[in-house]
Amino acid sequence: MNSPAPSEAGISIIGAGPGGLTCARILQRHGIAVTVYDRDPSRDARDQGGTLDLHADDGQLALREAGLLDEFLALARPEGQEMREMDMTGTIRAHSVPDADDLFKPEIDRGQLRDLLLDSLEPGTVRWGRALESTDGRVLRFTDGATVETDLVIGADGAFSQVRPAVSPAVPQPIGVSFLEAWFHDVENRHPDLSELVGAGSAHAGDGQRGLFAQRNSGGHIRVYIIQKVAPGWITAAGLTVGDTAGLRAHLLDEFAAWSPRMRRLVSDNDDPYVDRPLYALPVPHVWNHHPSVTLLGDAAHLMPPLGVGVNLAMLDASELALALAGSSTVDEAVHAYEKTMLPRSADFAKMLEGHAEDLVSDEVPDFSD
Repeated sequence: MNSPAPSEAGISIIGAGPGGLTCARILQRHGIAVTVYDRDPSRDARDQGGTLDLHADDGQLALREAGLLDEFLALARPEGQEMREMDMTGTIRAHSVPDADDLFKPEIDRGQLRDLLLDSLEPGTVRWGRALESTDGRVLRFTDGATVETDLVIGADGAFSQVRPAVSPAVPQPIGVSFLEAWFHDVENRHPDLSELVGAGSAHAGDGQRGLFAQRNSGGHIRVYIIQKVAPGWITAAGLTVGDTAGLRAHLLDEFAAWSPRMRRLVSDNDDPYVDRPLYALPVPHVWNHHPSVTLLGDAAHLMPPLGVGVNLAMLDASELALALAGSSTVDEAVHAYEKTMLPRSADFAKMLEGHAEDLVSDEVPDFSD
């Protein structure tokens, strides 16, 4: 079957995260119709997570192509680039403070970025409550039994993508560490000591087996990622449930018994229940044979340890794919051009990060100039 021109094709993006929405926005700026399908019942169905640093050489480039860079910079927090490396007592061992005019990787809340992208799209672009079950690249099959015919499926649906099996048998594997997320609200009034401890940006400490990574969010919030060298399912194995806040708190205080009381408050003084976030990665490198009507971007294509590149690569993927579609005579030609660049780049990053998940619990002092 001949591949259609992008301007005449039915283009379907699965997943309304930063990558999928960026791709949709840039396609629409070039006059190309697109529909985004997302499993969430609405845009406000769940919390979108913590804060992101968007880099000038990838994430911000994508926002420039989306015509949203100025709006992003108006929302972003350049001061969020501050980074503190601490020891188990809370003593600062290394400290990076951004210059006043430094805009290389300012922070923005995930929810703010998502709203910025959603509000830029044509009404009705995103179809909520549409959970994909499978696709062969020509038909989308949803869990409610509905089907949609399409000419191109773009899998932007994250770690456990339902699009990926159409091109690859790869399955994400645990990376050896896991996150438990803790939330702190109105920190200037309710947690002033922790607010001072974390500063305007992020703070990290590790002892080689466990670690804490605290992030300042907008609106007086801090999120702390409690990092342990444990496998997914560790909560059940410990005889607990994720909803058992008191039980988890006691377990964690025992695990962090050697840490100072001040640092242990980042583990125990959270205002909401913990959120379990087990970590996975795809095989390195993750590649697939070309499919004329299916491709992947972001974590669906190259899930890696959370070491600062994920969302930036997803948005760069999205921009390059959208521009390839805008500049190619057929969908197949555009997918070829996109994957020719994206696959080697993602393989290089994945190789660079492979085996570095343990950096998340390391007690070594990082070189912030690197």
